[in-house]
Amino acid sequence: MAMATQPKTNIALTRNIGFIAHIDAGKTTVTERVLFIAGRIYKIGGVDEGTAAMDWMVQERERGITITSAATTADWNGCVINVIDTPGHVDFTAEVERSLRVLDGGIVIIDAVAGVQPQSETVWRQADKYQVPRICFINKMDRIGADFQNAIDSLVQRLGANPVAIQVPIGAEDGFRGMVDLLEERAYFYNDDSPTPPTTGPVPEEMLEIVNDYRSRMIEKVAETDDDLLVKYLEGQEISVADLKKAIRSGTVNGSLVPVLCGSALRNRGVHPLLDAITDFLPSPEDVPPTIATDYNTGDEIVITPGETDSFSALVFKSVADPFIGRLVYFRVYSGSLVAGGVAFNSTTGHRERIGRLVKMHADRREEVDEVHAGDIVAAVGMKDATTGDTVSDLKSPVVLAPITFPDPVISIAIEPKTRADQDKLGEALNKLASEDPTLKIAYDDELGQTIMSGMGELHLDIIVDRIRREYKVEGNVGKPRVAYREAIRSNAQAEGRLVRQTGGHGQFAHVVIKVEPGARGDGFTFVDSVRGGSVPREFFPAVSKGIQDALNAGPLTGFPVMDVTATLIDGSYHEVDSSEMAFRVAASMAAKAALKKAAPVALEPVMKLEVVTPGQFLGDVLGDLGRRRSNIRGIEGEGSTQVVRASVPLAETFGYADTLRSITQGRAAQSLEFDDYEPAPEGELDG
Repeated sequence: MAMATQPKTNIALTRNIGFIAHIDAGKTTVTERVLFIAGRIYKIGGVDEGTAAMDWMVQERERGITITSAATTADWNGCVINVIDTPGHVDFTAEVERSLRVLDGGIVIIDAVAGVQPQSETVWRQADKYQVPRICFINKMDRIGADFQNAIDSLVQRLGANPVAIQVPIGAEDGFRGMVDLLEERAYFYNDDSPTPPTTGPVPEEMLEIVNDYRSRMIEKVAETDDDLLVKYLEGQEISVADLKKAIRSGTVNGSLVPVLCGSALRNRGVHPLLDAITDFLPSPEDVPPTIATDYNTGDEIVITPGETDSFSALVFKSVADPFIGRLVYFRVYSGSLVAGGVAFNSTTGHRERIGRLVKMHADRREEVDEVHAGDIVAAVGMKDATTGDTVSDLKSPVVLAPITFPDPVISIAIEPKTRADQDKLGEALNKLASEDPTLKIAYDDELGQTIMSGMGELHLDIIVDRIRREYKVEGNVGKPRVAYREAIRSNAQAEGRLVRQTGGHGQFAHVVIKVEPGARGDGFTFVDSVRGGSVPREFFPAVSKGIQDALNAGPLTGFPVMDVTATLIDGSYHEVDSSEMAFRVAASMAAKAALKKAAPVALEPVMKLEVVTPGQFLGDVLGDLGRRRSNIRGIEGEGSTQVVRASVPLAETFGYADTLRSITQGRAAQSLEFDDYEPAPEGELDG
């Protein structure tokens, strides 16, 4: 069946946007209403009922949360709106990170009752990092405790934003029945909860004073960002609606203003004006600063301007394994065009990529297209090597775009298959999931014999384990990883090892006397031979050294390696016929084990350097929790209302710390861990 040719979209009428916010602020609900009202879906789904179009994963529908960012496309006012609905939970912050990297604008959803919440701060900082223009939608105006002005104040206090209200609500809580457009000075009324357009009318008499106050503040704020308007404002001239809209758009695009709207998405109130605001105020790909790339061949800097740069360039921001058509690679096209069935160059890996099919996504449904152009957000089938952060570009003029950076994992668990038959299937599942998720790290610890999964939080890893079970049909045992302890000795000791075996023909004979001494920290293993008179022939010295190292690999207390030991061969004897390298290796191991037991062995535990950045109001709680974790506080520094705590803490005490820290600081603190040193472990603290 022939594909319909994809018409080239006017790039000025393209909006690449994402909904970002704290968990449970209503992002997915707003997205559902936007898609329905724009005619993209024909039935409104519900998050709580597990029927939201954008929450298509089984785990999302069960938990009522968004886990993976979903992409779709809608049309409004002649504009093509590419939408990405992102997760709000901090464990899936990487999904927000990679979405914001390829978006031109964001709609920040704020809960009218709670105002700016902790994860709202995180996504706001991420949007700042990528300089993404934003508008704000204060949702849930119908809930008890909803306060429009309080929510706006929290934008200033918590985020340092410059919000400008372009609407004010008519009523609140049970009495919320619409909003007043401050630009057009007209009211939108909602008589019921149906998704039909609101009725318009004059501003209610009782609200004239409030509306005039808000409108004058709006004009003042907007005028401060536009020199021409400022002159008109100061001279008392009339400022037209068109001038105001133009200035608000300009201020939004350059980040100096954040327009604020309000509504209740669950009750379909405020969504029509929100769609208008998206097309009126958020930028097209042409409005944002040009993308800076590097020439693949020369390393020179190149400015990529959509619509003007002819050669194809795109950034891969996601890859997923689709159960029906194979591996899907999502990318944002920054310049040029790409035809289905063509070949592109992966500038990150240096390999060619064949483009099998091109599809526009609607959550987990696909619409095939034969060509994509600058500004499009699409997915490709057939790209084998491309992963998140890769640049795909023209074969003749390849470029490299700035990659996407992700936070480091903060928590680890061990996983092992329940049966030997599942071993290979588990490895394959973990590799596929890690290729999709850049914050999931997989490592095999030979020393512990465990596969270690590291991720952004317990929920993140819980979802991964659930996906392994459901999608890959592998049952696994999950537990926290054992701590990799070490041992050391605190005194000198010596012992002898004697191997005498007679089994007919040649026997085995070796006899050594070994002395062990504690070495300086970091010196490792040192072997010294002080045998005099040839009691042990020199050719057996390497075997004696290996035998001692065999003993050091498994200490007498925990079975973990013994660190920093100097071992001296001081005496021994041999047999001209029965002595061999193997015999001396075994005898040396026996002697070293006996000597280590007598040398006051001590277990050492890995200790981590910990840095916690927390708002000052939670400092006492953070320090109290660290005190319970056997930590050593090395210093506390204050920077304004932020406190930085530096400490050393045993690795065994850090499991679950990221989640505890979030809990005691309302998710507003950040922490980083790195290995520091080994220190003696208190008796009874070993995790077995």
